[in-house]
Amino acid sequence: MSATNAVEPSLMTREVDAALERIAAARAEIGAVIFGQERVIDLALAVLLAGGHGLLIGVPGLAKTKLVETLGVVMGLDALRVQFTPDLMPSDILGSEVMEEGLDGKRAFRFIRGPIFAQLLMADEINRASPRTQSALLQAMQEHHVTVAGARHDLPSPFHVLATQNPLEQEGAYPLPEAQLDRFLLQIDVGYPDRASERRILIDTTGEKESKPRPMMSSDDLSKIQRLVRRAPIGERVVEAILDLVRAARPGEGDPELSKSIGWGPGPRAAQALMLVARARALIDGRLSPSLTDIRTLAEPTLKHRMALTFAARAEGETLPGVIERLVAKTLR
Repeated sequence: MSATNAVEPSLMTREVDAALERIAAARAEIGAVIFGQERVIDLALAVLLAGGHGLLIGVPGLAKTKLVETLGVVMGLDALRVQFTPDLMPSDILGSEVMEEGLDGKRAFRFIRGPIFAQLLMADEINRASPRTQSALLQAMQEHHVTVAGARHDLPSPFHVLATQNPLEQEGAYPLPEAQLDRFLLQIDVGYPDRASERRILIDTTGEKESKPRPMMSSDDLSKIQRLVRRAPIGERVVEAILDLVRAARPGEGDPELSKSIGWGPGPRAAQALMLVARARALIDGRLSPSLTDIRTLAEPTLKHRMALTFAARAEGETLPGVIERLVAKTLR
């Protein structure tokens, strides 16, 4: 064995130990500000560690916006917020070119960057904006650059979009197109806190002092952890389980009794997302390599926004969580 190869394992061990320490500190700091949402915190952290984007869905007032703000501070990211409204235009997000006249009288266009040029963009109530404005994020989320007036403008690195969304049953909401939903690694459903957590919220937020988050890592630290996530080992059994689950969620594949309820299913991007967030979740849990338990836990938030039921299945009272639960039970034995 060469000297270089002999050093690599110890370097890898130190890198993993440092990453696990930073992740644990970040998780604890977020939990000190956001009460009663441990599962939501872990999923949102997994999204950032995996280098992707997340969609948080829940009724107003469940601290979705506060969670994103807290993540920005704790992870050391340059964060900006956009409140999506029906009159919001694409240029309000991407930026626009303005005509300027110099001292010599010559005129030229100058690009003024919009709020999308941040390491963490909080797209608040993303489904309040029109489809035209929603689509302004598509290229940025997938390719990490935008094109304005034929010119390419690269986005900062790392770049993440954490969007909040109100339930579609509420007034003035536009459903996101399927192509854009597929760009989100996870759909994170935010529920009501339990009684004990809500009591903590009441005491902490209505007193003279309120808990404020502190930075626990820098953007460079996050980038290093994201590279570590992609290098983390993953067992062949877990890879096959991901393939089995994603392929079984498509019409005409897997168990006919289950697939007959599926109108359309997830593509390869779902398998990629599941593999990345499984590795990230393992690190959050203090492990280097993911297990089948990670796949079971992440199946619903990874697949739910990438599938649709047939009209007949909906008429019979079927739900996506129910179908995914049966798919997991069938494929991940």
